Amino acid sequence: MSHSREFTRKEVDSLLTAAMGKTLGDVDKNHIFDKTLTNPKVTGIAGDVVEQSILDMEPDTRPEADITVDGEPVELKTTGIRKSKKKNCDLYEGKEPMSITGVSVKNIVHENFENSRFWNKLDKVLLVYYEYASLKKVKAREYMDFPLMGYHFHEFSPEDKAVLKADWEQVYNYVKRIQDEKLDEKEYAGLSHDLRGSLLYIDTAPKWPNPPRFRLKRSVVTAIVQEYFSGKKEKLEVIKELTGIEALDKTCHEKTVIYKNRTLKDIAIEFGLPIYNEEGKPNKALSEQVTVRMMGGKSKKINSIDLFNKAGIVGKTLIMSNKGGRTEDTKLFTVDFSEWLDPDVKFEESQIYDYFANNQFLCIVFQETVEGDMLQSKFLGFKRFSFDDDFINTYAKRIWDDVRDKVFNNKLVETVCTRKDGSVIKNPVGTDKTAVNFPKSSDRQYLFMRGTSGDSTAKPLVINGIHMYQQQVWIRGKDIIELINKKEFI
Repeated sequence: MSHSREFTRKEVDSLLTAAMGKTLGDVDKNHIFDKTLTNPKVTGIAGDVVEQSILDMEPDTRPEADITVDGEPVELKTTGIRKSKKKNCDLYEGKEPMSITGVSVKNIVHENFENSRFWNKLDKVLLVYYEYASLKKVKAREYMDFPLMGYHFHEFSPEDKAVLKADWEQVYNYVKRIQDEKLDEKEYAGLSHDLRGSLLYIDTAPKWPNPPRFRLKRSVVTAIVQEYFSGKKEKLEVIKELTGIEALDKTCHEKTVIYKNRTLKDIAIEFGLPIYNEEGKPNKALSEQVTVRMMGGKSKKINSIDLFNKAGIVGKTLIMSNKGGRTEDTKLFTVDFSEWLDPDVKFEESQIYDYFANNQFLCIVFQETVEGDMLQSKFLGFKRFSFDDDFINTYAKRIWDDVRDKVFNNKLVETVCTRKDGSVIKNPVGTDKTAVNFPKSSDRQYLFMRGTSGDSTAKPLVINGIHMYQQQVWIRGKDIIELINKKEFI
């Protein structure tokens, strides 16, 4: 094995191009996978194979960039991708957040962003992708069957660098305050939860007292992956004013000052947006389109704004009743049952944990002036929030545990829906309406499941022999109002 960590671009291209399309086991000439025989849960095996068997380097844990390419320092990152489970989407997505470097609480206070270990690792990155070609969680040795899918050198745009800098400074200021005020070290635990609502592109994990590390959020990794595999830069709107959480809040506040108490219809007219759909009914997507226009964008969806897409900012319109109550429950996400039904997947590794821990929610709040008339609802402002650890470990974990208990212990039951008089409720096509005993809104839980389908006869999901609609996680309207009422308007 060579000790050199210096390459030309031609050498890197030659070594990696020859490996593409082969499995990690195929290219493991130095038998890196042998250690999985005695340690089946060893982590980082894919990266070890790329580094030690493809690039023929010795193991290294230095804080500096991993290699030099044509004299330039470059960080090497091997990361898993998987096929997107979004409907009608044939792209890949990042499997998980990408670990960058340790959050050294002793050293970070003596750094600035440009010379930080964090930016040293991200300035120039060589990304190598393998496909996590399994629907279930696998042990390290089974990575031998995963194929190498591609590689490229990645540099962040000036706009992305500005967001990363703002995020890093949030962590820097948090650590520095603890040291300046001579607080107890246990305060570092706040890095993983106090800053959750302040960081856009990064997070830190694991929790103190375990040594925390900077990570790129999975949503950022996915954006990089999809740009590479699509062969072109996604046409997302870059709004240069949105360079961090403070800049986002400032923009939201400025727009609230301008548009507060104006009706949705009035604001839409100002922006020249279509108020009614082809059927002559109010455009249900109007509030989201209005929000994009407020931010300076021209697209129809919030996630078409580059910052929102990468940061995992989920836009949700909340139309409160004229008495301050919520008029509707809110849909959150479609359940990926491949991991919910895998007994080896831990809650902290699950889709539902990732959704609540790593997304932020920008709520566009309106209030009815005429009951049932969305267009006459008046704009009140923006509220931004993220779910805290108590919510995640109580309500999100409760629905996770409830569903898995029913599935694994044969408690899942399908029943025919009836009215109070005992008569059977029929679907529009004449079939009996049925329900599965997943958590329901009537169970008085924050989170519940609801099946969805455009055709009541189509039940593509089969669990324990029961045919059912695709399932989505929802939050009760009254409960989300309770959550956001604890937050001030931006």
